[in-house]
Amino acid sequence: MKRKVYDLRARDFVLKLGHATKIMGVVNCSPDSFSGDGKRSSAACLSHARKQIQEGADILDIGGESTRPGALMVPPGEEIRRVIPVIKSLARHCKIPISVDTYKVEVARVALDAGASIVNDIKGARAGRDLLKMVRDYSAAIIIMHMRGTPITMQSKTRYKDVVKEVIEELQISVEKCLAIGIKKDKIIVDPGIGFAKTALQNLILIDQLDRLKILRCPVMLGTSRKSFIGHVLDNGAGNRLLGTAATVTAGAMRGAHIVRVHDVKQIKETLLMTDAILNART
Repeated sequence: MKRKVYDLRARDFVLKLGHATKIMGVVNCSPDSFSGDGKRSSAACLSHARKQIQEGADILDIGGESTRPGALMVPPGEEIRRVIPVIKSLARHCKIPISVDTYKVEVARVALDAGASIVNDIKGARAGRDLLKMVRDYSAAIIIMHMRGTPITMQSKTRYKDVVKEVIEELQISVEKCLAIGIKKDKIIVDPGIGFAKTALQNLILIDQLDRLKILRCPVMLGTSRKSFIGHVLDNGAGNRLLGTAATVTAGAMRGAHIVRVHDVKQIKETLLMTDAILNART
């Protein structure tokens, strides 16, 4: 499937999406990340981020709160303490967009002031008007993800008649909320929320039918890296899911994903170079 080409505008950045799959590198500044790669110090986060840039990341996603199933909310002040020194330093020295992985207005505001250009909001359709207005006023981009409930409750909210249809419908509400508040279409990315209020089978169905999201007319981000549904299939732990992640990334790109959010940038970069070569060979 040939992907639709988009120009994504995020403050001073313009990302060309569609010809090559872009990589968003995950920088977890929370010590309790599900994937085991959480960092306890700003120095460790910065070192990890710089390594991902060297390995070919196109975007960095900086997060200070784990959103794994059952995770408790981190107070905004603590989240700010974790992520802002990292964002400030990266914004001064790197030449790729920085995303802040948060749904909290207070955190997003300080992160945008520090140099972030994208807000990655797991709440999607339930994003607050204040957060959306802030994205608009800063001319930032926003990633709106599909989720039901909260990280504590989401895995009790997995009843769907048609998971793909319902995810699309709920993402459409998110897109319409953004547009109504004045966020331009070229600043919106949609994410089906793999692992958020979905069973292992539902995650697999969403990846297999990802091309149906093209009806939203927005670039699509896919976040499968190291997630538990891969462990469910392969029967292994979070630290041993690279090959499973590579398979999901390949399937996602072949079905229209424009951006993939991953922990293992170097290996996934090589995977996508091959996948994109196949995609771009099509006439």
